[in-house]
Parts: sequence; structure tokens; C-alpha cells
Amino acid sequence: MDFKKEHQSCSNDNFPLEENEEKRKEIDNVILNFANEFLNTISETKAFNNSGQNKTKQDNLFEIGKETLKLENILGLIKERVVDTGLNPASGGNFGYIPGGGIYSSALGDYLAAVTNRYAGIFYASPGAVRMEDALIKWVGNLIGYSKGFGGNLTSGGSIANLIALSTAKKSKNITSKNLLKSVIYCSTQTHHSIYKAINIVGLEECVLRQIPLDSDFRISTFELKSQIKKDVNDGLKPFLAIANAGSTDVGAIDPLEKLSAICREYSIWFHVDAAYGGFFAMTTYGKNKLYGLKQADSVILDPHKGMFLPYGSGMLLVKDINHLLNTNKYSANYMQDAEKEMHYSPSDLSPEMSKHFRGLRMWLPLKLYGVDIFSDYLEEKLRLTIYLCKELRQLGFTIVCEPDLTIIAFRFNFKDRDNEALNTALLNHILEDGRVFISSTILDSQFTLRAAILSFRTHKKETDLLVYLLKSKLEDL
Repeated sequence: MDFKKEHQSCSNDNFPLEENEEKRKEIDNVILNFANEFLNTISETKAFNNSGQNKTKQDNLFEIGKETLKLENILGLIKERVVDTGLNPASGGNFGYIPGGGIYSSALGDYLAAVTNRYAGIFYASPGAVRMEDALIKWVGNLIGYSKGFGGNLTSGGSIANLIALSTAKKSKNITSKNLLKSVIYCSTQTHHSIYKAINIVGLEECVLRQIPLDSDFRISTFELKSQIKKDVNDGLKPFLAIANAGSTDVGAIDPLEKLSAICREYSIWFHVDAAYGGFFAMTTYGKNKLYGLKQADSVILDPHKGMFLPYGSGMLLVKDINHLLNTNKYSANYMQDAEKEMHYSPSDLSPEMSKHFRGLRMWLPLKLYGVDIFSDYLEEKLRLTIYLCKELRQLGFTIVCEPDLTIIAFRFNFKDRDNEALNTALLNHILEDGRVFISSTILDSQFTLRAAILSFRTHKKETDLLVYLLKSKLEDL
């Protein structure tokens, strides 16, 4: 039987999921027109739109059934019910939380990764994909000051990176059910909530958890930490993990990394640094000096969807000694015997993840297209805008809660003999109702506080001036 002749009559109509070139071009044109329309109008689009919050509840158009829709109608639904509602993270007017990126070339990298469908979990299955991700890990490790012997993993974000880091610390320090109740973890009130989730998930919730007091700039007090460690040791406890920030979420504070690492070395404590927000500022001259102590950490996490402006879903874990990662995540399975012949570490050897998306392409492609210096220049601009915005806010009479270490400004207005919380909330609501820019709030020293985080690659002086204008106009009303 001629196999080719037998099957050449099969048409794409019989296999609708395998679109032919003509159909693909038709789909491509519709999708690209939608994407270009979004990008071409991004500067005129609101950063926040709360008028559409109820649109997602009006009908069951999101529900899945046998009914089908034309692509144009599907995109119309996406625009009305997704793109035009809530926060627009792609907007240059997004000063809220920690802005994510979304550079176009990175989206194209995701497209190529999905179309080619490389399986990036095992070196045997896709050596090129794994080597590409290895190169990214090597570059970032060198950036923060690691030398030979380190390893890491590209993750879906900082939360999973923190989870793997804490699991690795637990294994390396031999924390088991026998010593769990006497093992001590040190952090602060500025520690990100993903750390606390990770503590629960990896089975450390019964450890002794110490929140070390902060100094006036919201950084961990090294004096208080060392005093607490001494007391715990004298009480027969086992200090094993200390967690610091290199850019806290509330105010962007960088803990005294070098002093903290020295204390941890003295007491044989695993030193983990959450640099999800701040880590990539090491590409700047200012940031490299501020983050010098990162190279002493046993583990560090960074989020490329923050400082590298990639789309959401981009995290990275680095561990100073790759053997700790290997010991934590090692496995063996008969069906993997072919892959195990390769003398090269696979991502699945270094993390709990097996079905791994080819995340590296979204980061590697922009770096290859534009080079490292372009990203450094953008971060330098954000640092300058932070200085500028601080100056403008002070001129309006705002109090800057602490001098920014990076590009987050925590500020509030002191309305003498009036309800400060209500009136600062009114300022926030005015910004949100206008929608052209978006800021967020937090509680610092028991006081309602406004936050502006300057990190979007689309945030420039124009957007910063608009924020100042909106605050000034509302202050005049109040």
C-alpha cells in the first residue's frame, strides 16, 4: 500500500484544528488588526476603567458550550468584557502596585514558543530551548554577582520562585518533623505575602516565625535581628532561614543586604532575598551599588515581568549552589530513562515543574533584538522620574513617607485638624474616577498612604505630569 497516496486526499475540512495556510493568514490578519488597534490607541486609553465592572456579569457569553462564534465577534467580546474593564496594566498611566510590562517583542516570543510548542522541561526533548534558558539564568546570575556553581529556573512569577527557594532552604538545612517546632524563620512586616503562602505550602507553618522590627526607612534592623538570633540560640532554638527584600512592595525598600548576609553566615542561616521588583535595577550604576549584597545570598528571586518589562508570568529563581536545587528536586522514573542518559541538567531537575512552557523565548528575543543597554536606559529613566515626582509632590505639600530606594513613592497629605484618612482616600478616588492614571494605596505606620510605582516602560514625563495635575486639582477642591 502506498501510504502517501492513501492519505493525500485528506483535507483540512476533516481536521479543522489543523488550519491551512489560507485560513491561518485570515486569522492572523484579524488578530494582528486587533492587537495593532490596541497598541495604536494605548496612549489615549484609560489606565483604569471601573465603569465596566458589571459587564462581566451581564450574560453568559464567557460560558463554554457547543455554540461557536466568528473570530470578529469573539474579539469584540474580549475588548468589551476584558480589555475595557478594570486596570489596564499595559498603560503608561499605570502607577499602581508594581506595574507589569508587556513589550511587543516579548509577546512575539510567546507566539513562537506556542506555535513551535517546544517542551522546555527536559534537555533531551529540546536541548536548544534548555540551553537558551540556561543562558538567561547565567546572565542574570552574573548580573547580581554570582560566580561559578550557581543554578536557577525560569518560573511563572515571583510567588512560585519564592516557593521553590523556601523548599530548597528547608531541604538544605535538614528541617524535618523532628526539629520543625524549634526551627526559626526571620522576616519583617514588609515581607511579601507570597512568602507566607510558601511557608504554609512547603510545611514550615509550625516553625517559629519572627517579624524583625524595621528602621525609619522600613528596612530590617540588623541590630534587632542579631539580638533576636542570640536570644533564640540561647533558648535552644535553631535559626535556619532569614528573608530580606531588595525592593519591598509597599515602599521599594532595600534591606541592608551585606550586613544581613554577614549575620546569616555567622549563624549558618540560609539567606533568601526577594528581589522580584528591585533585582533588575542591578543593570543601572545606581542599582548595582545598592544591590551589591545580592551576591552573598543563598537564593534570590527576580521578576522579569517587572524590571525587564516582559508580560505577566515571568519569574526567576537563582540559587548560589546548584546542588541544593538538585537535591531538593531530584527524581527518577522508568519512562524517563532515555532523557536520563543526557549529561546536562534539565529544568525539571531544578524545580517541581515537569510540563514546562518554553518561557525563555519571551525574554531572550527582546534581549537579542535590542541589547541589554536599552533595558538599562529605561530603568535609568524610571529612577530620574522618581526624583522628579518626589520634588513635585513636595511642592504640592505632600509628605514623602520615606526616601525612595528605587522607584516607589509612598506619600500622603496632612490635612491639619481634619480626617486625613478620608481626605487622602478622596484623592485616591479622584484619580481612579478620572481613570487616565492609576495609583494604589497601603497602610504604613497605621496611616492610610498613597503609592506611586514608576516602572511601566510606557511611563514617561507626560504621564507623571498628568498624575501631578490630577492631585493638584483635587487638592484645590479639598
